[in-house]
Amino acid sequence: MAMVGLFWIAEGDVYVGAKPSGLAAGVRLTPEGVLALGDKQSGMWPWEDVHALAVDGAPVRTLKRQVGALVDMALTVGLGGGDTAPTMTVRLADAQGAEHELTAYTAAATGYSATEYDLSRDLLARLTQGAGTLLTTLAAMAEWGRGREGGTPRTAEREALLREWTGAGADG
Repeated sequence: MAMVGLFWIAEGDVYVGAKPSGLAAGVRLTPEGVLALGDKQSGMWPWEDVHALAVDGAPVRTLKRQVGALVDMALTVGLGGGDTAPTMTVRLADAQGAEHELTAYTAAATGYSATEYDLSRDLLARLTQGAGTLLTTLAAMAEWGRGREGGTPRTAEREALLREWTGAGADG
């Protein structure tokens, strides 16, 4: 299992945000479509019906956010506080023009780097560009996940992977 940008890749499965467990909300990207998971949301949108896919509310890393996360962790441990993870909204526009808001938990405690956030949003947009692009991109992500050992790679490798998957690596 590893985090790359806004994605959690567990073996061959690709999620937006953290991989959900139990009844927790989550969003899985499959070759067939976008799957909403969890107690409070459900649904499956085939890719041919997905016209736009975006994320709002993902925490972007700043020094203030990093210090705040450390303080929150200390208070949670020291005072027995709650352990709720931050969420982000996955927005899906369907063939009829309806917009669906899905919830996914973030996988980065102190936020995502601005570069990873931007590249991840580009990758989500790429997935709606047609079946060939979609299947090639998801297959590359899943293949990388199946072969990955050792957890989440360092920032530079994550950014390089996102560039490769968006096709930006060839541009510069």
